[in-house]
Amino acid sequence: MSYQLTIEPLGQTIDIEPGQTVLDACLRSGIWLPHACGHGLCGTCKVHVQEGEVDHGASSSFALMDFERDEGHCLACCAMPEADLMIEADVDEEPDAQYLPLEDYVGEVVALRDLTPTIKGVWLRTDRPVRFQAGQYANLAVPGVEGRRAFSLANAPGENVVELHVRKVEGGAATGYIHEHLREGECLPLSAPFGRFYVRKSARVPMIFLAGGSGLSSPKSMIAELLAEGCEQPITLVHGARHAGELYCSDWFEELAARHANFRYVPALSDAHDGQGRCETGFVHEVLARLYAGQDGRADFRGHKAYLCGPPPMIEACIGTLMQGRLFERDIHVEKFLTAAQAQEGRRSPLFKAI
Repeated sequence: MSYQLTIEPLGQTIDIEPGQTVLDACLRSGIWLPHACGHGLCGTCKVHVQEGEVDHGASSSFALMDFERDEGHCLACCAMPEADLMIEADVDEEPDAQYLPLEDYVGEVVALRDLTPTIKGVWLRTDRPVRFQAGQYANLAVPGVEGRRAFSLANAPGENVVELHVRKVEGGAATGYIHEHLREGECLPLSAPFGRFYVRKSARVPMIFLAGGSGLSSPKSMIAELLAEGCEQPITLVHGARHAGELYCSDWFEELAARHANFRYVPALSDAHDGQGRCETGFVHEVLARLYAGQDGRADFRGHKAYLCGPPPMIEACIGTLMQGRLFERDIHVEKFLTAAQAQEGRRSPLFKAI
């Protein structure tokens, strides 16, 4: 017997099964709720229960404190219904969001390739095309690993094979398996789509994509879709790595830049001694500031949209540079790459209230 779940301020009512989390029920109905870690650790998916009772499941006492539970709050990623529910969530309607329902797939590994010494490319042919918005991610089940792991989708929507870029994390069970044991022909379950990282196409303004390491995956998907659709707005991609051996897909992006006058590809190496003449030297935020510097030496990013994807230190540095150049929160969109340990710490940007 299912329960009824009403989501305010949308006023939508959906079915939710016993043992199903509030977040899962919403996502599978195409209703997006703010969320991040998905394991009750970060508190991003906190909602207010206006009517009904929930089982809080594995919600962390740090992410959801006792007084918050007493006040009727819950974490949507862990809370399960004990009766019909009405919740109030912080949901913003956005014109460019597609609100695609969460679905389950099975993917067969059809190709594996070492993109760098620490990043492996994985290509999965799914049992049916995966519906997602460029920039979103999938949750992948890995043999012998509890729970699922999030990986951004690097291919453009509409393709028959899913492409993932997996960075090996020291001590990481999931990434360790993928790098050391995964073989072609193996089948892996996955769920998609997740996330709110997507291009705000309706803005029709120049775009800046800033990526670090395997954070290139989402921008690759987004840029591929934009150019395939005939986007004429200027697009700049700055991809940062420590040295040339950690750059990947550079030939692919250089070919795109040769074919599309509105696309600029800028590889950036933080190791000043790498000796790559075709690459900028410095961290991503330093290269960014130089690219957009005016005659007075100051960068000005007004009139742009910026999309950032990578490790937290890169994200924070780039946000600071963009804000110094007069681009602010409404025009900066972020996808942080967090390990499971970092997600548990519940890290948030000191510069943004929303990330």
